[in-house]
Amino acid sequence: MFKLFTKNFWDVTANLILRNKIGILIGIVITTVLLAQKWDNMRLAYSEANMLPDHHEVNITYNKFLETFGEEGNLIVLGVKDTTLFTVEKLNAWNNLSEYFKKSEAVETVISIKDLQKLIKDTENEKFLLEPFIKDSITSIAQIETLQTELFEKYPFYDNFLFNKDTKTIRTAIYMDKAIVNTSARKDFIVDVLIPKIKSFEAKYNVDVRMSGMPYIRTLNSQNIVDEISTFILAALLVTSLIFFFFFRSFRATLISMIVVCIGVMWTLGIIGFLNYEVSVLTALIPPLIIVIGIPNCIFLINKYQHEVKLHGNKIKSLQRVITKIGNATLMTNVTTASGFATFILTESKLLKEFGVVASLSILAIFILCLLIIPIIYSFLPYPKDRHLEHLNKRWIGGFVDWMELMVRKKRIAIYITSVVLLVVSIIGIYQIKTSGSLIEDMPQESEFVNDIRFFENEFNGIMPLEIMIDTKRKKGVMKLSTLKRMEELEELIYETPELSKPISVVGLVKYSKQAYYNGNTKYYQLPTSQENSFILSYAKNSTSNVDLLKNFVDSTGQYGRITTFMKDIGTDKMERIEENLQTKIDKVFPKERYDVIMTGKALLFQKGTKYLVKNLVISLTLAIVLIAIFMAYMFRSGRMIIVSLIPNLLPLIITAGLMGYLGVPIKPSTILVFSIAFGISVDDTIHFLAKYRQELQANNWKIKVSVYGALRETGVSMFYTSIVLFFGFSVFTISSFGGTVALGALVSATLLFAMLSNLLLLPSLLLSLERSIANKEVLREPTINIIPEEDESEA
Repeated sequence: MFKLFTKNFWDVTANLILRNKIGILIGIVITTVLLAQKWDNMRLAYSEANMLPDHHEVNITYNKFLETFGEEGNLIVLGVKDTTLFTVEKLNAWNNLSEYFKKSEAVETVISIKDLQKLIKDTENEKFLLEPFIKDSITSIAQIETLQTELFEKYPFYDNFLFNKDTKTIRTAIYMDKAIVNTSARKDFIVDVLIPKIKSFEAKYNVDVRMSGMPYIRTLNSQNIVDEISTFILAALLVTSLIFFFFFRSFRATLISMIVVCIGVMWTLGIIGFLNYEVSVLTALIPPLIIVIGIPNCIFLINKYQHEVKLHGNKIKSLQRVITKIGNATLMTNVTTASGFATFILTESKLLKEFGVVASLSILAIFILCLLIIPIIYSFLPYPKDRHLEHLNKRWIGGFVDWMELMVRKKRIAIYITSVVLLVVSIIGIYQIKTSGSLIEDMPQESEFVNDIRFFENEFNGIMPLEIMIDTKRKKGVMKLSTLKRMEELEELIYETPELSKPISVVGLVKYSKQAYYNGNTKYYQLPTSQENSFILSYAKNSTSNVDLLKNFVDSTGQYGRITTFMKDIGTDKMERIEENLQTKIDKVFPKERYDVIMTGKALLFQKGTKYLVKNLVISLTLAIVLIAIFMAYMFRSGRMIIVSLIPNLLPLIITAGLMGYLGVPIKPSTILVFSIAFGISVDDTIHFLAKYRQELQANNWKIKVSVYGALRETGVSMFYTSIVLFFGFSVFTISSFGGTVALGALVSATLLFAMLSNLLLLPSLLLSLERSIANKEVLREPTINIIPEEDESEA
């Protein structure tokens, strides 16, 4: 298989490309058109990105809950904190707003102040009746005052459900149809119906309405992701084209490069559509990523062409050498970069797998496009002008190259001491890193919907549902007084946990029933005694409406009950402590031989998913390091060379991790992704340097110092060029409104900058220090793969 990468193979490839120019260009156009037709298949993620595999225990538990009670993430809440709402006109308008949403096919039910019911004892018929607080509409301020008195003081069952009695905040609950909450119809309702209606209401009545809930958050967050793709692409094109032009001083070369990477972006979007993948916060990063990675390929190929033209003036010969000499080098560096991304495919997270598949395929695609398009286009163009070749002298960067050589030649000990100090300080910083799994931490912090999330957290203690399902193992077991008392004991712990909202369950309904049995006296809002229970249950059984009240708390058989609470957006460490406290209480209160109790819900699913994803990302980074170490072993056939090649690339990762600890940047999916990406890209410089070093050894009769300094001067400039492009290219992501994307861009940029300095200073220093061990003809014999040609590749 490796014979494919020999010089003869690339000679044949060059002839095929240059003799079939028109056919290849037509093939690229046809492929681009076909992939562009697949763009329609790209779609937003209408369900939450499940970071856990289907067979994971947490997913199995969650699916069991959904089978029993149905979708739990279908609640949208509207809230108003405005005393002017308690006027006849505005309160009626608020209630009418709820009636409007009830008519929508996308809505299952709406519960507003007007929908609240009084549970009243009917002594004559021995049953409970439901009577609305507002029978028709409000006609006077006196009615509003009575309503406030009743709701805020007489009916604790509703407290903190649709109102906050302390701040007088009112909210309305809209339950979307569970069948469409994970489909495009959800977006249609929120974008085309909900938001316009609320905006109209705000404008008419001068009231600030807050909106939240998982369906609303997911829709707006997904839309923000899609909106940013075009911003990233344009910014990446602008930044890389400016840097490219600064290096080459050629509009023609810049335009050709932009054409290549734009086609690469079109292919990437086509790959996403062809594979029917959803657009997630990760896949949205790939199109601009391809621009940033593609431009260095263009620099290598165009620079080599211009160097060859200046050397001998033969255009065809120059183009052949571009393919034969640079093709293999570019292939190997792109393969190592793609390998860094491909390791995500081996994880069990669907989110990471899709990211790994699209990224690795796109990187290989941009390599193929660069190798085909650039030589073919230049074959039709006239010779470069003298001013386009001036940059080959590199006079402006000569001082930088001289400084590097001086440091390696005379300051090697200082380089080692600096590296060791940075290593020690960084390791100390690593121990200060914390893990975070906050839902809104990576969302656009200045966006309206994130501010609304915080509003509901302050007023109602959170919007992320946490569910506890109790299996009594027998029919109608939930309504047993012993079970209700156990549930109440667990709810007391939830009450005492400030990060959790007031629990909602059948326990509150039974307490409400006892209060109604005693004619609404609030001091009887408690569980009935065993004697009272039989009387109250007889009333409840005669009340057909009671079935409707029970259906959200107890399943149809009466075997399963649920306790619903909502969690504030807190980090995974706090989530874990709360989970442990609740589990300890559950184990104490519910005997395992009589009850099966599970904790689930979106809050727990998110926390477990974050932890699982971080673990998988660590595994993927380890796999990337092992994979590239194997590649180095094949190239150089030396264990010492593997160590020498990995040290300059691992040190920048450790430094970045240490900075995260000192700067308080937590470990989370978006930040740990940095290491695999940066490692896969930074090792490219190492490959170029070591391969050139091997060439210099062969050319200089194994004279180590001459070879190291020669390789440094030859490859230093190209490494500097590409590192600058990558640094500013990844910096584009810092303009994102998503905190995770900003962190990703900043950390990858910093890591690649450290990697450049490490490869230019530490790597040659190590080679000189270990010269006797690693520089011999047996160890550094000509490998099977010819990475860098014998000719001068410094201009890459």
